[in-house]
Amino acid sequence: MAPCRHRALSLALTLSALLTAVAACQVPVGDGPSPTGAPSTGAASGPLAADDKNAPMPAPGTCHIGQRDGQPLPDPHCTPGAINPQVTQNTIKDTICRSGWTKTVRPPTSVTDKMKAQSAKSYSLGAGEKGEYDHLVSLELGGAPDDPRNLWVEPGSIPNPKDAVENKLSDAVCSGLIPLSVAQTAIASNWVTAFDQAGLRVSGGKVCLRDDPAKCATGKGTGDGE
Repeated sequence: MAPCRHRALSLALTLSALLTAVAACQVPVGDGPSPTGAPSTGAASGPLAADDKNAPMPAPGTCHIGQRDGQPLPDPHCTPGAINPQVTQNTIKDTICRSGWTKTVRPPTSVTDKMKAQSAKSYSLGAGEKGEYDHLVSLELGGAPDDPRNLWVEPGSIPNPKDAVENKLSDAVCSGLIPLSVAQTAIASNWVTAFDQAGLRVSGGKVCLRDDPAKCATGKGTGDGE
């Protein structure tokens, strides 16, 4: 073999080996944590976890409030939402659609006050920061009562715009417009856009199906909020 051809073949083999090594070192890009300080704009994908009061509280300073259309959103890696396994589509008439039921599962302030202080540290909120200690998936939608993954300090006034979204979604579920799981996933993903994700629209104070505006909720939600 001629020297030049030998050198060309050797160079080609070396380049091929180098490209193979580089490809082997590549890491797939996924839904990893947001960069430090980066605001979140919606929840991480995946099914909602079942209630676990022993789930760990995020470490101080590791969570960041996001926003959508000027409204606050929790960090999806810290507060992805969690649900109460006792509340299913088959049990809604005896649970979330029965007036006063949320009072039976709401944790006492002796528990939530301590959790709120810890959560505020997770989100680097000052001691005087005004806000509601909010269930991301509300109790009236079958949210987990005392799971840190479903609680966050929602900045702003009390009551707040999210409360109205929760009530309308409750109406839609208890009226049979949408399944419970659809409402839970929508509000956990992004409460600001929950109506759109659930296929709903609100007009004239009523919540109706977006693709069939004549079908509207009949006000069967409890309006218990949280």
